[in-house]
Amino acid sequence: MELHDVWFVLIAVLWTGYFFLEGFDFGVGILTKLLARDRKEKRVLINTIGPVWDGNEVWLLTAGGATFAAFPEWYATLFSGFYLPLLIILVCLIVRGVAFEYRAKRPEEKWQRNWEEAIFWTSLIPAFLWGVAFGNIVRGVKIDAHKEYVGTFWDLLNGYSILGGLVTLFLFTFHGSVFTSLKTVGEIRERSRALALKLGLVTAVLALSFLIWTQVSRGDTKSLVAMVIAVVALVGAIGAIKIGREGWSFALSGITIAAAVAMLFLTLFPNVMPSSLHEEWNLTVSNASSSPYTLKIMTWCAGIATPVVLLYQGWTYWVFRKRIGTQHIADAH
Repeated sequence: MELHDVWFVLIAVLWTGYFFLEGFDFGVGILTKLLARDRKEKRVLINTIGPVWDGNEVWLLTAGGATFAAFPEWYATLFSGFYLPLLIILVCLIVRGVAFEYRAKRPEEKWQRNWEEAIFWTSLIPAFLWGVAFGNIVRGVKIDAHKEYVGTFWDLLNGYSILGGLVTLFLFTFHGSVFTSLKTVGEIRERSRALALKLGLVTAVLALSFLIWTQVSRGDTKSLVAMVIAVVALVGAIGAIKIGREGWSFALSGITIAAAVAMLFLTLFPNVMPSSLHEEWNLTVSNASSSPYTLKIMTWCAGIATPVVLLYQGWTYWVFRKRIGTQHIADAH
């Protein structure tokens, strides 16, 4: 296996980690409007991800940086062609981070309500747009012989990518509701379990449709195996939450995300960004990659730094592992 193949796999792993961790962050943000009945319950939801949300976003920064360094042609075409949706996602992530930090800085109801609205919308919009973006990457976009995107923003809004956006939106919300049931106590825990069950059924229908569409249009035997794992894990997650096994449900919903991401990358390989205009204009792991020397240096750096980051993040989750409820909130601020 060549180093550019290794880095394709590593980037897939980084996106998997990002969607697994930031997925429940987005879900919890969406649940502040769907699940919470008052300001104190919104505080409970926000506190479940308060110690970890910013660390989860590091996976996105690392995935973007790794793509820039390992596959500069892919990075350039992706960020120029998808400029508007990626800009919207970036603005949402910035506003969302500010909202988490600023919401409780002042006691006025209007101030807090506005930031809570920001948390909801800046969680919902990226959750949808990430699915649209990856749907287009797998489907193929208008790339010419010069490796440049020559389509428009409206070309990105097609049936396949919109279905992909709905899948990530509902899957992340389901993932977040399972995480909420795992991290809370009392009535909010019971309501999150009931909501997770309903969300899981809708998610299953959407995800199955999207994965079958992907498999029929671009899949092979390896992607079929990943699809089966994703479907079985999702069904298992729904079954586990129904019988109150939140830990198992959360693990299985995470496996669903990992298997779905694996399926998308398996359908891509050896391409990193297919051209819908001509197969010879596809961006591949070989024609879009950096030099072997660059990839070698990156591999050494990643091998040293990655275990440290994983240990620290794992320690953070262990420290903040306890459940919380409204009784742990001193006031509504």
